[in-house]
Amino acid sequence: MTTIPTYELLPSPAELAAEHPVPDRLADEIREHRSEITDVLNGRDGRMLAVVGPCSVHDPVAVLDFAARLAKSAEPMKDHLLVVLRAYLEKPRTAVGWKGLLHDPWLDGSEDIAGGLRTGRRFLIMAAESGLPLAGEFVEPMLAPYLSDLLSYGAIGARTVASQSHRELASQLPMPIGIKNGLDGDLNVATAAIQCAGTAQRHPAVSEHGALVVRSSPGNPSAHLILRGTTAGANYDSATVDAAIEGLRAKKSLDRIVVDASHGNSRKDHRRQPGVVADIASRIACGERGIAGIMLESFLEEGRQDYPAPYGVSITDSCLDLGSTVSVLESLADAVRMGRSVVLG
Repeated sequence: MTTIPTYELLPSPAELAAEHPVPDRLADEIREHRSEITDVLNGRDGRMLAVVGPCSVHDPVAVLDFAARLAKSAEPMKDHLLVVLRAYLEKPRTAVGWKGLLHDPWLDGSEDIAGGLRTGRRFLIMAAESGLPLAGEFVEPMLAPYLSDLLSYGAIGARTVASQSHRELASQLPMPIGIKNGLDGDLNVATAAIQCAGTAQRHPAVSEHGALVVRSSPGNPSAHLILRGTTAGANYDSATVDAAIEGLRAKKSLDRIVVDASHGNSRKDHRRQPGVVADIASRIACGERGIAGIMLESFLEEGRQDYPAPYGVSITDSCLDLGSTVSVLESLADAVRMGRSVVLG
């Protein structure tokens, strides 16, 4: 039996942006947020980056609720932490499963990608109104032009770090891009990806009008490493961090890193995330300068449940609850303050 593929037309990135435009005020804020994050990563700004939010967005209303509460809680820490909302609309999969809001916004298997793009763009505009910078992972390069103007921080995940098309995408995106180590923990693949992302590239891409074009990108000087652990365990220890920094310096790449407190570093147990951050905080308080930020998987309520889940509970990776998250961030902010006094003598 022969299977005949079908297709449907998507709106172009420009058409979607015209349907759901970014107000000038928000566009200015996004540019400022990108600049602030870049300064933190380069050490020009003495704060730490904290990318915080659910594993993936399945309920936009609940995530907007989370964003409003997180923004209010982050305000007293703003001199020590730059808190960024994790607003991930795509979910990479090793096998089959829900691929995120962009691919299946109604969680019914309909794969309404056009509806997902519209829902995702509306959500990001509303989330940006919280005042927090937004972070997203780029899983499908062809979808990046639809949403990248709303993001202040991007990530390339462990499953795509070796992909040439993702490295080329990272080279053109107008924001800092964190690149994770692979699932096996090999840092050489990640540092090579960062070097490629930082280099000028000429590659196929989708234009704002939906045409396939050849794009010349200048390279992304703010591509950097995210240590996310491995299938065998954690990799945020001092020896691994030092080795990673040495490898980045050898390639003349940005040599400050971000530690993901979830995934392999927590052995996929959300309850271990505070311990990971506490370890990082103790080093920051003693003057550690090689770690520029952390990532936390967090939502209104702790844990995870299959869909349909209670309000504020993740349906993908398990998350720390918001109250515990705020306590973790407060301790990290204190560590940044103490570390600054150590560095300044």
